[in-house]
Amino acid sequence: MRFLRARNRDGFDVYFHPYSGDRNSGYLLLDLDEGDTHTIDAMRAHGHPPCVVLQSSPGHLQAWVRISAATLDPALATAAARQLARLYRGDAASADWRHLGRLAGFTNQKPHRRLPNGFAPWVKLLHASQTTSTHGTGLLLDTAATGNAASHAADPLPLDCSLTPTAASAIYQFWLHRLRIPQRFPKTDFSIADLWIAKQLLRIPLPPPRVAAILQLGSPGFPRRHSDPHDYLRRTLARAARELLSAPPFPGRGRPLCGPHLALPAATPSAAAFRSNSAGGT
Repeated sequence: MRFLRARNRDGFDVYFHPYSGDRNSGYLLLDLDEGDTHTIDAMRAHGHPPCVVLQSSPGHLQAWVRISAATLDPALATAAARQLARLYRGDAASADWRHLGRLAGFTNQKPHRRLPNGFAPWVKLLHASQTTSTHGTGLLLDTAATGNAASHAADPLPLDCSLTPTAASAIYQFWLHRLRIPQRFPKTDFSIADLWIAKQLLRIPLPPPRVAAILQLGSPGFPRRHSDPHDYLRRTLARAARELLSAPPFPGRGRPLCGPHLALPAATPSAAAFRSNSAGGT
């Protein structure tokens, strides 16, 4: 910190971003050149609450949004950042998977940001909380479904290649029987089963690439009659996320789909295994 403060006094700017190697850590920066409290309120109302809000200079805000507890593919994260920028009139040039944000407690050395008295403005911390976007999964799935991740046009929703077919099948079969699908529907429509199981896995929550891999490797006979398996996976996960977000936490009427969730079998990865190795520090 002493080194950074010395360089800041010498006229250098100080930036940071949550680091996770060659992947996005689950955090996206939204640069709000014309931002105000109304924009932040709108983000909260629409399920994208910032975990950190900075004032980089008077009238200019930067908001960090945590959209995933797992690391993300760079192309998918960039597409999601651009979608956030479009939704909240952020700076599109600053929307990518590893864009740097300013660090609170240092000064903004850009000449055109100088105060009327000639001094550089301080970067101020306005808000900080351990908040994850409630609509983060929906944002990622909508982004993938619309094909915004251009570098992955053939497979916009990347699959988790670390999962073995045996493990995927064990997870799928666990939820297939946990939901009593074969008992209730002897002639099982596995497209419907895929949707129901995807909803349970997203609720845990598991990241979309892991859920897609479980369906691809674990669903019996996949891809069955689907001519475009990747498009089928995108549409299934997008619908599962929409239904999950629109459903009340506890059904108010009718027979519930299943009882309280039991612990997953040993073959099932825990949600903690997908947490970013960065908690938003410097």
